[in-house]
Amino acid sequence: MAAKNKKIFGVFFREKPAMMLVTLLNSQTEQYASSLAKIVDCTYSHIVKILNEMHKADLITFQKEGRLKVLKLTKKGEEVAKNIDRIRATL
Repeated sequence: MAAKNKKIFGVFFREKPAMMLVTLLNSQTEQYASSLAKIVDCTYSHIVKILNEMHKADLITFQKEGRLKVLKLTKKGEEVAKNIDRIRATL
């Protein structure tokens, strides 16, 4: 994404949460809070706070696998992520 487009995208959306959803949508592998924090370049504690808000809004689910929680988009989360991705591509 060009710098100008990235800036205008940030005007409409908070970049980190939006990119978290898009990353989960486009990911080919299972994602965890720690791996998502690295990809989106955010602290682990900030990611967890945002993920909890997304969970309350029914955008993601946590699936426990041993000690880890795998992040999955809900149907609603998938729709939101697809729309954000479309808007980002349009800008």
